[in-house]
Amino acid sequence: MFHSSSMRVIAYIHNDLKTKFGVPRQSGLVDTLTATIVFEPDYRNPDALRGLEEFSHLWLLWQFSETMRDHWSPTVRPPRLGGNARLGVFSTRSPFRPNAIGLSSVRLEHIELESPSGPILHISGADLMDGSPIYDIKPYLPYTDSHPEARCHPAFQQDKRPLLVAFPSNLLCLIPPERQEALIDVLAQDPRPSYHAKPDRIYGLTFYTFDIRFTVSGNQLTVCDVVDLSVR
Repeated sequence: MFHSSSMRVIAYIHNDLKTKFGVPRQSGLVDTLTATIVFEPDYRNPDALRGLEEFSHLWLLWQFSETMRDHWSPTVRPPRLGGNARLGVFSTRSPFRPNAIGLSSVRLEHIELESPSGPILHISGADLMDGSPIYDIKPYLPYTDSHPEARCHPAFQQDKRPLLVAFPSNLLCLIPPERQEALIDVLAQDPRPSYHAKPDRIYGLTFYTFDIRFTVSGNQLTVCDVVDLSVR
């Protein structure tokens, strides 16, 4: 039997999520979060994208580059189960897998064919952090890829409502206007681990060039400070 562990990185994603903290837990949860996919030099051939403009959504096969390990465990602790209960790794979307590979569906907003970096894909709704390597891109086919009748483990059902975000105007104005909606939507998804519930704890989320500091009490997230990291 032939075995190979060699895969070519064809592109990298670029967006405002500079660390793992704050990345949406699944793709499609934050449609206002935009990103670009820039191909590596060997793959900057417009012919490879011929016909892609006819599709509204794409599948991305990518690498959990920040969680690479030399070993794996057959069970993991999903945060949504409180960080204690275990499930089989193949029953979860955990990044700690035998192969650190992610699969995400995203919306294709438009294709920029002419740029100094070759063709660029503009997408939205990705659950990848900035700089994640991409192995492959495939069109999403709604007649076979969508299964409305599908069921899932209760721990992964979307039963949690978005948080209410209190963002004082004197802090919000520090964020570029074109990035404000996406930031608020990211915060509304509650970036904290599910087992964190301390109302006096201050969390920090890196978004674009800013450190967004906030607290959470009940169903409300309150931004308490915004630090511009670019001026340090």
